[in-house]
Amino acid sequence: MKIIIDQPALRRRASLAHTASLGGLLVLLGSVALSLWQPTWSTISTLLLIAGFATSVAGIAYANRWVKRPRPELVLGQALKGLSDQHRLYHYTRLGEHILLTPNSVVAIESVPLEGLFTYKDGRWKQKLSISRATRFFVEERLGDPIQRAQASAAAVQEYLEAGLPAGTRFPVQAVVVFTHPFAQVQVDSPPAPVLPPEKLVKKLPRPAAKLDPVVYQHARERLDALLPGAEG
Repeated sequence: MKIIIDQPALRRRASLAHTASLGGLLVLLGSVALSLWQPTWSTISTLLLIAGFATSVAGIAYANRWVKRPRPELVLGQALKGLSDQHRLYHYTRLGEHILLTPNSVVAIESVPLEGLFTYKDGRWKQKLSISRATRFFVEERLGDPIQRAQASAAAVQEYLEAGLPAGTRFPVQAVVVFTHPFAQVQVDSPPAPVLPPEKLVKKLPRPAAKLDPVVYQHARERLDALLPGAEG
């Protein structure tokens, strides 16, 4: 399998996360020092305290997303390891987080790198509240509706791939949600798109009866490659 990812962009995001975390901490310490050195400057020290806290929290949240391992792209790459060279996995495109081109279809994968117990029933997601979850509230991304995000990504990818094909040609794209954290527990009831752990991803990949026409496959490959020009593969 070929993996296409913009490594320089990932490194920039990791650097930004470290800078924001450290910078916010320094501003926090500075606000405390200022309040001790010049008690009359309480307004300024309070503003610095708020700014430092917000910057530090943003940096930690960004680090959880782009630095903390195992990152989603690493988990997905390992889960799909061993697939043929006709499988191409694109990470962090403008149309979706992860897009997998197979000889049979295209799959838009929405990754959820969160820990905890998650349930889906009657169209609604719920996450069990725990003490550890409460302590991470400000620095952890929200669950939201990963199925809806996956479907939106699939629709955007489908529209993008159909551009340039003969009028009326349909290019269906499947949506899949993968919970990539090793300690995630998921209970779903009749979801409109597959929701699964990484180890079940290969077995759940859609396998239409017929392979894509070589011309259509090449078109899809070229269009998807264009989403990450110059990216490392």
